[in-house]
Amino acid sequence: MERLQALRGMADLLPRQTTVWQHVEEKARQHFRRSGVGEIRTPLLEATALFARGIGEATDVVGKEMYSFQDRGQRSCTLRPEGTASVVRAAIQHGLLSQGPQRLWYMGPMFRYERPQAGRQRQFHQVGLELLGLADERSDVDAIAMAWDLLADLGIQGLELQINTLGTPEDRRCYREQLVGWLEQRMHQLDPDSRHRLATNPLRILDSKNKVTQDLLGEAPRLLETLGKESRERFDSVCQLLQALDVPFVLQPRLVRGLDYYTHTAFEITSDQLGAQATVCGGGRYDGLAALLGGPPTAGMGWAMGLERLVLLLGQHGKTTSPHVVVLNRGDTAQVRALVLARQLRQANLHVELDLSGATFARQFKRADRLGGRLAVIIGEQEALAGVVKLKWLHQAPQSGSDLNMGEEWTVPAVDVSGTVQRLLAGEPQAEPTPV
Repeated sequence: MERLQALRGMADLLPRQTTVWQHVEEKARQHFRRSGVGEIRTPLLEATALFARGIGEATDVVGKEMYSFQDRGQRSCTLRPEGTASVVRAAIQHGLLSQGPQRLWYMGPMFRYERPQAGRQRQFHQVGLELLGLADERSDVDAIAMAWDLLADLGIQGLELQINTLGTPEDRRCYREQLVGWLEQRMHQLDPDSRHRLATNPLRILDSKNKVTQDLLGEAPRLLETLGKESRERFDSVCQLLQALDVPFVLQPRLVRGLDYYTHTAFEITSDQLGAQATVCGGGRYDGLAALLGGPPTAGMGWAMGLERLVLLLGQHGKTTSPHVVVLNRGDTAQVRALVLARQLRQANLHVELDLSGATFARQFKRADRLGGRLAVIIGEQEALAGVVKLKWLHQAPQSGSDLNMGEEWTVPAVDVSGTVQRLLAGEPQAEPTPV
């Protein structure tokens, strides 16, 4: 029988990896909690029209990458390729936009049918922020600062904030006309993909990875040169506020992002540790999205981070959290007593590994050492019948002068073991232990 495997681009996260994921997720929760941002959870499956209308039918995401199908009711459904459209749809549907500004965050899987590569799968995961009903440029900077601080707190190295402005829709239309006219005169110099985009989504040509096209674009008109006075003043204010927060940035005039709903501020945060796929966070302002989705005109600003890339940058695959205590046991009576004791220690909020192998103590000690446990609790038949247990430091023994030293075993009453273990792990001395 053929052995079944996960689909290409759909990766399993094994226990030794999820420890790192949980660390990243908890850091994000802490930052959002401190910033007064509430969590929102939206369905993985949405109406296809949500993304066709919100993201734009001419984008690569909608045109090439979405997982769409007809359900039994003959409705076109799509596994969400990004989070912003779903969050705005939920805010409209549940009347959140009539309740004042909304500061929301989300986390979860997204789906795009693209070539799997390091840090990006067809099922990938994002954590994102959406600020709705806040139009002031300070909200742009507040959102960017939250992303920058989260990445810095995670210890991500080699960060660079790249920033641009797309201006108003009118600014963008004027620039689009100039760019299309300029590129049409140089059609023969464009790569095939850019020639196709010239008729469908010309601003995306600015993101081309083709070196010849990139060299050509160095001479192209710049969006900053076509901005109206108000758009330019707004962008200048964003830059000044970032400087006030000591958040370093570089101007990137070709940065347009890949989705049609962006206006004014657009940004990416990259890391020089990732090679060609350098972006770890991207986002911008999308003041017209809510109206496109049938809601009231509402300002919006947000970003998303790819969790796969963050985990890749942290370089901690294979690491696990070491247990506080490993309970070793051998013998019928001892095994029952060990089960009870492990539960008591877990109820005391300790990370406890219970050896259920029934192997010799020598083998159990070897396994405990591999796990990196700090303290061993040892119960044999003799200890179980006497109502005592033995304790032994495995790693991170207390400093010299403490009661228990590396290599020594000590006996304590079983009824006192939970309190004794907690005090020892906290660095508090245990009075008058009885040596074996």
